Parts: sequence; structure tokens; C-alpha cells
Amino acid sequence: MSAPFLSATDETSSRGNNGVRAEQFRPRLAGVPSGAEPESIAESGRVPGAGSVPGSGSGHPASVWALMAEDLHTARTKDPAARSLFEVALLYPGVHALWAHRVSSYLWTRRRPHRLLARMVSQIARAVTGVEIHPGAVIGRRFFIDHGMGVVIGETAEVGDDVVMFHGTTLGGTTMSRGKRHPTIGNGVLIGAGATVLGPVTIGDGVKIGAGAVVVRDVAAGMVAVGATARIRPAATDELWLDPAIYI
Repeated sequence: MSAPFLSATDETSSRGNNGVRAEQFRPRLAGVPSGAEPESIAESGRVPGAGSVPGSGSGHPASVWALMAEDLHTARTKDPAARSLFEVALLYPGVHALWAHRVSSYLWTRRRPHRLLARMVSQIARAVTGVEIHPGAVIGRRFFIDHGMGVVIGETAEVGDDVVMFHGTTLGGTTMSRGKRHPTIGNGVLIGAGATVLGPVTIGDGVKIGAGAVVVRDVAAGMVAVGATARIRPAATDELWLDPAIYI
């Protein structure tokens, strides 16, 4: 579980709606030249929790134990209510969910994957912590989920380094089709309580998403996204059956 699966962040040339590189936060396989990697990280057979991690800037292996220790220190540093590493290890469901994800992600993406076992680990963690992270999701380093309850991260979601996410956050999809359908979150992003980010959008580095915000478009680096204004329009015939995920 300590092999170097990933190398530094890959920056491709495709851009989103606001000039954001739509795939700039996508990690690369170690030793694979840029442009030769698979289209979807979730389909590439890699696990960030077992090797070096997206955005780490290094292809050197990072053991699971080292990552777990880093997760503890991250929570201790980012939460002023945390009084000790022991308290964090024992009582923080966001940390427990992240540790479970590192295990389930390894099972999901190893050379001979155990997909059913990976989903079992994920669902047990969901029952215990209230946080659901699909084993196929790619999570960067120093990721911190504060309070934890109600967080959902979909299969093809990609989360960069130093991201802070509060309770009730959803990184969801807007279609039932296969392929990339969940958000890509850049480095240093802050996502407020109850925020929802839907679809294969790209959220740039350093973005702050306000509590309760609904984001369905790319957000350029350094911007702030707030609000959840609904637009009223007539319903298309049989729209619910065409794409029920839009109502999730």
C-alpha cells in the first residue's frame, strides 16, 4: 500500500466556461507522459491514499500511516476547537471518513480491484460517520471535513490539496450517464456548510463557496461563489424520466 501510484498535478489545455483549466487539477500516473493518461481518474486504476497524492508535487511514495498522521495534524491545525491529536483521532468523524476512504480507494483501484469490498467499506463508514465518499473519488492531501455529517462526494469527483469542507456539502452529478459527471475542486478551496456543487464543473484554486450556495458552472481561481437563486421555467414533457438526477 505504499507504491508510488501518482505524480505531480497534470495541466492540460482544455478550459472551462470562465477560463479555468477544466482538467488542471487532474493527477497523473507516475511515469506516464502528459496526454497519455486516461480521460477519467476514477477509471484509471489508481489510489491517492496509497501513494503520493494529487497536487503533492512529488512522485515519491507516501505510506498510509504517514498520510493518516498528516490527516490528524491537518484537523488539529485547521480546527481551533481541537485540543489534541488524540482527541482528533478518537472523536472526529471527518477524519475517520477520510481514513476509510483511503482504504476503500485502494481496494477500488488496485491492480486486482475488490470493488464490492470497497463499496462495503464506504457504506460502513457512511453509517458510522454520516459522510459518504465513493471509493472512486480522488481526494488530495490535507483534506479536512469539519463536523462531517451529511457530506456526499460522488464517484468521479476530484478534490485537490488543502481543501476544507463543512457539513452538508454535496459534490454531485446532474446526469445518470457514465463518465465524468462530478466536480473537480482545486487546491485551497473552502466549501461552506450545505453548499452543493453539481456536474463536471471546475472550481479553481483558492475559491470560497458560501454556505448554502448551489454551483453548476465553472468558478475561476480566487473567486467567491454565493447564493442559490432558482430560475422558473416550464417543465419539458417526461423530463423527470429523461434525467431524474437533475432533481437530486
